[in-house]
Amino acid sequence: MKFKLTTICFAIATLLVPLAARAADADSDRTQPGTFVKDSVITTKIKAKLAGEKLSSLARIQVDTDSKGAVVLSGSARTKEEAEKAVSIAHKTEGVTSVTSNIQIKKDE
Repeated sequence: MKFKLTTICFAIATLLVPLAARAADADSDRTQPGTFVKDSVITTKIKAKLAGEKLSSLARIQVDTDSKGAVVLSGSARTKEEAEKAVSIAHKTEGVTSVTSNIQIKKDE
């Protein structure tokens, strides 16, 4: 009886170990579909909010999100206020942990 119980427990543990290992690093890099979708959702939300502002220079701002919710904004804006508006929009978006702005001010655009 003890041998049978031990064998069953060992078999179950052997089957569950790969699942536990997979769950431990499910969000570790962008090669995982779930992580990529999460990053894409954050990026899409920010781009939609920027488009909703109807300022043409905000359309020239690129948004990149990493696997931990850190957002990098790049591109150009006409004024410092527009660049700050883009940063504010990104900060207020759900799932964003930090925002880095590499937006350049180009008044003649």
